[in-house]
Amino acid sequence: MSEHSPLRISQLFIHPIKSCAAIAVDEAPLIDTGFEYDREWMVVDAHGDLVTQRELPRMALIRPTLRSSDLVLRAPGMLALHLQLDAVEGDCRVRVWNDTVDAFDMGDLAAQWFSDCLGQPSLRLARFNPDVQRLASSEWTGAISARTAFSDGFPLLVLSTASLTELNRRLTAAGQDTVTMQRFRPNIVIDGLDDAHGEDFIETLSIESADGPVLLKLVKPCSRCSVPDVDPVTAVPGHAVTDAMSAYRANARVGGALAFGQNAVIVSGIGHRLRVGAAVQAALGFD
Repeated sequence: MSEHSPLRISQLFIHPIKSCAAIAVDEAPLIDTGFEYDREWMVVDAHGDLVTQRELPRMALIRPTLRSSDLVLRAPGMLALHLQLDAVEGDCRVRVWNDTVDAFDMGDLAAQWFSDCLGQPSLRLARFNPDVQRLASSEWTGAISARTAFSDGFPLLVLSTASLTELNRRLTAAGQDTVTMQRFRPNIVIDGLDDAHGEDFIETLSIESADGPVLLKLVKPCSRCSVPDVDPVTAVPGHAVTDAMSAYRANARVGGALAFGQNAVIVSGIGHRLRVGAAVQAALGFD
C-alpha cells in the first residue's frame, strides 16, 4: 500500500448497548466520544459492574433499533422494550473496567427486562452521562485528549475487509465456518487495502464528508478476548476464531495479546457525518 492509497468506507456500525448486537448504518454523526449513541448504554450487575458477552453470551441476541425518539430492543422470547432517547430515571455509579463513573439508571422496567432476558437477577441498564470526562489512555493517545463513553477504552474501532478475508481463508483451511465482521464489533470498516491487517501500519485516516474532512488517528491494536468466538446469530460460544488468530495475530505492541483491528481517536471533524462509500486517504506510521 502506498503512503496515501485511496480507500473507501465499506461499512459503518453503531453498538448502542455495550456487548449487544450492532446496527449497520449508512451514515453516522461523530460526537466527541465517537459515533452518536455508540456504547451509550451498558448492562450492569447489582454492584454496578459491567456485564458483557464474556459472561452472558445471550447478550448477542439483544437487537436494538434506533428511531427518531426511542431505542427499541428485541430479543427471542421477549416483548419489545422501548427506551425514550430523551429520558432517564435516576442517577447511579457504574464501573467499566478500571473506571468508576457517574451515570444514569434507566429504571425498573428496563432492569426487569434485561434480568428476564439474560436469566440473571438484579441486572440494571445504565446510560452514559455526557458530563462525565472518561478519557482514553494517554499512554496511547499522547497529547490528544480523547473522550469515550462505555467503549472498552477508545472512541472508535477500525477494521479492514482484507483482514476478515484472511481470517476466513484460514478458518476455511481448518475446516471451520467463515465469520462475519460483526464478530469483531468495529465502527468503521475500510475497503481497498491490498494487504491483510494493513490497518496495523496506518497512523492516520483522512475521510471525506459533506461537512468537511475527518481526521482519525489509529493509536492502539485492539486486543481480543473471547467475544469474537460468540456466534452473533445463535449466541453459541466456540473457539475456532481464537484458535485461528492464535496462529498469526499475537502483537508485541500489546504484550503479545491477539490483536484484530485498530482503536482510533478523533483528531478533527467532530460534528461531521461519515457515510458508507466515503473516500479515505491513509498515511502510514508504524513499522
